[in-house]
Amino acid sequence: MNSQEYIEVAIKIAPFTEENAEIVTAEVSELPFESFSMEDPFLKCYIQKELYDAHALKIVLSGAEDYGFDISFNATLMPAVNWNAVWESQFTPIVVDDRCTIKASFHKDLKKTRFNITIDPKMAFGTGHHQTTYMMCRALLQNEDAVKGKVVMDMGCGTAILAILAAKMKAAKVYGIDIDAVAAISAYDNARLNRVGKLMETYCGDASLLQRNSYDVLLANINRNILLQDMPTYALSLHKEGLLFTSGFYVEDMPMLIGTATANGLEYVSHDSIDNWCCIKFKKA
Repeated sequence: MNSQEYIEVAIKIAPFTEENAEIVTAEVSELPFESFSMEDPFLKCYIQKELYDAHALKIVLSGAEDYGFDISFNATLMPAVNWNAVWESQFTPIVVDDRCTIKASFHKDLKKTRFNITIDPKMAFGTGHHQTTYMMCRALLQNEDAVKGKVVMDMGCGTAILAILAAKMKAAKVYGIDIDAVAAISAYDNARLNRVGKLMETYCGDASLLQRNSYDVLLANINRNILLQDMPTYALSLHKEGLLFTSGFYVEDMPMLIGTATANGLEYVSHDSIDNWCCIKFKKA
């Protein structure tokens, strides 16, 4: 049984906007929080009890004062919860365009698709239900020739759904990077679970690790501010005519993303959207 006591930190943001909440999320992601949720006027953050450090959180949040909004927080101990039972009750299988099925190990007797991915997600990291993950999977499926035999990087890999799909699509080599150590470990475990562990390498860190190699395809399903910040690094790490797929932002953010990408030698190719979430395909000139 996977029971664990967690601290819920409710960060009050005034004025509250999703953009302000994303900025705060990026700041506190330096600490070992496992998940976040936006509940106006709060950004709620969850961390294992033994890892919570109020002083470290105050230091990190003090840096957000320059962004032009007010923040305060309080922490509450949550009762022990069997998180495995929680996600098992909430996780239903996902099928992307009738070609890829994402399921948990306890799902049985499902119709087989061409690509079948089994994941055991942790508390924090995606199961493929979010629109952005769905669109990124669809983008990969629509660009199979660009993936087969190529080197692929999943930046901000989480549970490594995208990396595993790329490996199953016969990429020559797949890398995954996540800033959270729990995610990096989860990605490694899920790669082995799907029998693609020999094709994949996962690391804990940020975009600075991209300079270790260069890639034919780079996947970045993160958030707008991180994408804008790291776009120059993405562009430098891509081979000529390499592809960048980005998601984690809204349709109205497209001009900003396209402008930054263009300034770094990347050409807009196409985009997809679901429920105002967006996914853009770029190509390195």
